[in-house]
Amino acid sequence: MHPALSVIVFTTASGAGYGLLVWYGLMSAFSGTPGDRLLALVVLPLALALVTVGLLSSTFHLGRPERAWRAFSQWRTSWLSREGVCSFVTYIPAGLLLLAWIISPAPGALAVALGLITAVASLVTIYCTAMIYASLKTIHQWHNAYVVPNYLALGLYSGALLLATILHLLGHGSQGVDIVVLVAGLAALIAKLSYWRFISTTRHPSSPESATGLGNIGKVRLFEAPHTEENYLMREMGFSIARKHAEKLRSISLLALFAAPLVLVLIAILISGAAAAITLVVAVLLAALGVLVERWLFFAEARHVVTLFYGARAA
Repeated sequence: MHPALSVIVFTTASGAGYGLLVWYGLMSAFSGTPGDRLLALVVLPLALALVTVGLLSSTFHLGRPERAWRAFSQWRTSWLSREGVCSFVTYIPAGLLLLAWIISPAPGALAVALGLITAVASLVTIYCTAMIYASLKTIHQWHNAYVVPNYLALGLYSGALLLATILHLLGHGSQGVDIVVLVAGLAALIAKLSYWRFISTTRHPSSPESATGLGNIGKVRLFEAPHTEENYLMREMGFSIARKHAEKLRSISLLALFAAPLVLVLIAILISGAAAAITLVVAVLLAALGVLVERWLFFAEARHVVTLFYGARAA
């Protein structure tokens, strides 16, 4: 599939934003002391800004962006519509939580309730985003059991890393939160490696032989191209990337998204003060680069079965 920048920004920014909302919501609900006012006034606007940037960028991939509002009416059958509905629903508890902290320096039970609702709504939204891709049976690299766990794990990992960094920058660094980052990062790494192994060793069950019903007499090959020039399907769904380039980009993603940030988090645990905060800022910047590469690969390595019609041997 063609890796559109708008969709890459959408899945990256919104995933980090919702992940940040999940962790802050859980902290607000279960920490007993939901945190200070400054933390809320930094975390919540940042998370909502990331979510908003992601959602707005997704509309640029539409043929008629001005009609994006119509997608909300198809929530009964469309995961894209469900994701849109859930994303806007999440604004309500998150916005009310921010408003509560603006009005009062100690919202108390209200912050607990709104934090829990925000965390649950954010998780549901990430799940719906993942299902937009996991529900497409025509794309083997997306329609599998690894996509949803990957989206959830990456969202939670990036959100935890952002929260830990903000806490250190505000002088409230917590080893407990830093350890959560390590656990979330390792879980995301395992999920990503499992996904890459799956798409590297399996293919879509459809083939030129199964499509034509001629598999019993041998291999089927394309006799003549169906078009004399590139068309929309070939541009959007026939994008391909050489295996050697994919492996190189996977290595870059592993280094920038997982290895380097997790090592830097370990270093931040051992040190304190401004040095730890700067270390985590570097970790966030590296992770941002790594997740952009990972998202690009997620689209670039996907192969639609329609490519079989244009001569591909497998999808």
